[in-house]
Amino acid sequence: MASDRGSPEPGSEEETTALHRASTEEDAGDDDLSPIEESQKFLAEQAAQAQNFTFRGTLVGLAIGVIICFSNTYFGLQTGWISGMSMPASLIGFGFFKSVSKHLDYPFTPVENVLVQTVAGAVGTMPLGCGFVGVIPALNYLLKPEENGPLQLSASNLILWSLGICFFGVVFAVPLRKQVIIREKLKFPSGTATALIISVLHGGGDDAKIARHECGLETARRKSADIFRSRSRSQDMLRRSSSISGIPRDAAGNFQAVPTVPDEVAEPHKQGLEQGREGDWKTKIRLLVVAFGISAVYTLTSYFIPQIHDLPVFGLALANNWLWTLNPSPAYVGQGIIMGPATTLHMLLGAIVGWGILSPLAKRKGWASGPVDDWQSGSKGWIVWVSLAIMLADSIISLGWLVLRPLILHGPQWYIKTRENVRRGNIWGLLGLHTPQGGSYRVLDSSEYSASHRLRSRSVSQSKNRVEKDDIPEIDVPPAHLVPNHVVVALLTVSVLFCVLAIRIIFGALIPFYAIFLAIILALLLSIMGVRALGETDLNPVSGISKLTQLVFALIVPSSNPNAVTINLLAGAISESGALQAGDMMQDLKTGHLLGASPRAQFYGQMIGSTVGAVASAGVYKLYTSVYRVPGGLFQVPTGYVWIFTARLVTGKGLPHMAWQWALGAGLIFAVLTALRIRGQGRWWQAWVPGGIAVAVGMYNTPSFTLARTIGGLVSWYWRWYRKREDTPVIVLASGLILGEGLVSILNLILASMRVPHL
Repeated sequence: MASDRGSPEPGSEEETTALHRASTEEDAGDDDLSPIEESQKFLAEQAAQAQNFTFRGTLVGLAIGVIICFSNTYFGLQTGWISGMSMPASLIGFGFFKSVSKHLDYPFTPVENVLVQTVAGAVGTMPLGCGFVGVIPALNYLLKPEENGPLQLSASNLILWSLGICFFGVVFAVPLRKQVIIREKLKFPSGTATALIISVLHGGGDDAKIARHECGLETARRKSADIFRSRSRSQDMLRRSSSISGIPRDAAGNFQAVPTVPDEVAEPHKQGLEQGREGDWKTKIRLLVVAFGISAVYTLTSYFIPQIHDLPVFGLALANNWLWTLNPSPAYVGQGIIMGPATTLHMLLGAIVGWGILSPLAKRKGWASGPVDDWQSGSKGWIVWVSLAIMLADSIISLGWLVLRPLILHGPQWYIKTRENVRRGNIWGLLGLHTPQGGSYRVLDSSEYSASHRLRSRSVSQSKNRVEKDDIPEIDVPPAHLVPNHVVVALLTVSVLFCVLAIRIIFGALIPFYAIFLAIILALLLSIMGVRALGETDLNPVSGISKLTQLVFALIVPSSNPNAVTINLLAGAISESGALQAGDMMQDLKTGHLLGASPRAQFYGQMIGSTVGAVASAGVYKLYTSVYRVPGGLFQVPTGYVWIFTARLVTGKGLPHMAWQWALGAGLIFAVLTALRIRGQGRWWQAWVPGGIAVAVGMYNTPSFTLARTIGGLVSWYWRWYRKREDTPVIVLASGLILGEGLVSILNLILASMRVPHL
């Protein structure tokens, strides 16, 4: 039968010509789009992918998250430190799907990788979010009988507690996304870095789309500078990882058209790039596996030879009398690499002041006459009060600045706008309710888009088409991919009520209803400050937020109440959980926004991860505490002591001799230093001003952990600043070291439960 004259034969020259013409016309149509329209198209295309939410992606994310959960519980009970591990999660997920790519029905895309790391992070952060590295050990082991303690909670109660406090922060973060990510474009450096890592790993045809999206939102060069200023990340890494770094610009800084490369030249070049990308991710996976293996061997060895946890590197006298030892754990070296040199050196300063000066002084003066390593009567417990004062001073000044900064920076503009609205009688303007501009998109600051500069620089003949600042639409995914407002309201109401009910069922009349509701309200309000701090500095001040809540409750609940300490602990735990979950959700949403992932899919992934993480973290905590002695030995739970001491401090109980004088002096000093660090934001000398939280952590942790982290910080300095290399390899190395010890600690747990003999 003759073929239809209206269509060319398959494989014929006519078909090839037609396909080439269609492709050319489509490309020409894309070229006619403005950067803003192209970015909107990119987001719509990416958010519409079926891979935004998949069963396989969720399952892999949960598996990775459970590993991180074990790791974070293990390290959290030792030192109180946890990590969301977003970048390692995306790398592990990519490596897994790449290894089974031949058996997949559809490809593993960047948006699915966003889902993987979102779910994994939600599961992995639950040991801190649910209080299993601080508040729960304090309630279980550190409450005194006169404080109606200790409180022993069953496994079912721990699970109910976890589920009760793990949702409202996630839900509350959803409406904040519009303001901090779309309108204000806060950096969220870790979320941005994770997006860049994912875009580099996947590469391929999506690179061009990511490049155009970055053109419409914020250029990679500017973003690279933001990351460098926020986390001192290597510009070289971002130049290599960004697909638009090589696009030339004109004198005005606008992107120029790139000349078309002939197919016979482009195809081999494309194959070379693909091979380079494949080799790059294989190298990273290989480095991760090697680091994991080294850490795993050390961890297993440490079970049979536990003495290697405390090496007397400064001599037996300092080790035995003043606890100056080194824990050569590869995992703690990895933590130091991630923290960076500034933070670890500040922690070392805290260790020197606390364990090298204050501890001997308190012992010699008789203020802490007991054994040095005793939390109650020894200098170990005495210096915690000084570290607490430092943390409280840092938290109050930092959070106070977050409140005052908008008033200082934007107060005059708000006053002018308010006065104008009053003069015009514009009630809606006073309430901040503006009519959406540009269809379904709202008003956005034009600094987001390099396109605004291009439009403003056009000739006078085109001035009538110029886009002013208040007329540029907000670039976001279509409304169908956002979480509907009615869903947010319903889930927030349900999650808050469920939180109140769960706490009431577990603790009964120990904590009144008004205290639970007040703690949740404070958690929601303070989580806004936490999200803003995370977006600007990459640090979520959850510790400061919890301490501030404890201070507020000390003013509300009288110290004569026999349950004052318990109420104080629970209120702080609720606020910490809300701030942590909101920050974690916002960091992931930033990653998703840069890669065009569906916020609705991310939200559902976070809720699933939080549910599984709440149950898993309760189970992991029960496992560790049933096998090991807590506190003591491997798990000193220093964060638990910080929590209980804070509750006693603010309720006027339990201060040892001369502790309040030294604590007050240290608090005043670090109030000034914190204000100085705020003043020096973005300046070279800020890193030389000690950070209060880092110094305090160095004080309440024994020197063995701080010394190992300092080694990691120096490794980071050598690689990033001295060698001036990209930081991706050392981040991968650090992640392998952390995960290796965290995962193999499960094997050590089994050996300990079986009472396998060791030295």
